[in-house]
Amino acid sequence: MRRHLPPLNAVRAFEAAARHNSFTRAATELCVTQGAVSRHVAALEQHFATRLFVRRHRAIDLTPAGHKLLAAFGEALDRIELAAHDLRAAAEDKTLRVTLPPTFAIRWIVPRLARLHALDARLNVQITTSHSPPDFAGEGVDVAIYSGPHPPKGLDARKLFGEMLLPVCSPKLTRGPRALRRPADLLDHVLMYSMHRPNDWRNWSAVAGLSELDLSKGLTFENSALAYQAAIDGVGVAIAQKSLIQDDLAYGRLVAPFAVEAPNDWAYYIIRPKRAPARSHVKVFEDWVIKEAVTQETTVPGEGSRRAAPVDTRLSLAQGVARS
Repeated sequence: MRRHLPPLNAVRAFEAAARHNSFTRAATELCVTQGAVSRHVAALEQHFATRLFVRRHRAIDLTPAGHKLLAAFGEALDRIELAAHDLRAAAEDKTLRVTLPPTFAIRWIVPRLARLHALDARLNVQITTSHSPPDFAGEGVDVAIYSGPHPPKGLDARKLFGEMLLPVCSPKLTRGPRALRRPADLLDHVLMYSMHRPNDWRNWSAVAGLSELDLSKGLTFENSALAYQAAIDGVGVAIAQKSLIQDDLAYGRLVAPFAVEAPNDWAYYIIRPKRAPARSHVKVFEDWVIKEAVTQETTVPGEGSRRAAPVDTRLSLAQGVARS
């Protein structure tokens, strides 16, 4: 049966203009002139014999008919985009592109990758690191982990776990004449932290009541993973995110010399674009990360070899989506 469709270039121009509420921004997105967008919209209005926009001075508003078409066209274009994306992905042999904060990648994801590979041996994981939210379309990223006080706006997000700050060091720094036994003993030791997290020591010291802590003599590293390794090597005391050094505590590579822990308002979120549903290999990764996070949260602190409570592997990003 022959399809009776409106001009598809006009459909794209209308959908972009309606979504941006601007002919100018639609033209920029489509890499055409504003006049071309205006002509396409006029052709579509002629095709349907009805006005789709109310044109005002430097502004446009959708008519009721325009709102109706936007809903239908937007859904149809989303489906076309998803189908095209899936075909490209199939040609790439299930490559999953993930962006993570550097320390999270080194200290949390990488030690767990064998379990992900066991779920789907055909999955090729390509990991890049960044402290910033990714440009999903421009960088070709499928899914990301983001660290901050709240997830970036306009994305699907789920909180994995929050942060608890505590000082950690090599066990040898808890012995000898300068042994770390109380927070005030930090004044005689080298303090270490990441340049991306300059307030962690300050936040912890406020909880510990250690107002005289001097950070001007500390060692600053490009990321926390380097500070943790320096702490393992006995260079000094690092301020750590507890969730990222639990294995080191369990195996005795690091110790927490004090009982004081400070909650932080930052958390880790798994994020991806809202518009398209997750493809199969993206969902495998999302469900796996969520399960690992829940397992960590249900593990008794300080009992690194103890198994956690069973977790429902059917968790999905759609459950309990956290938005800000």
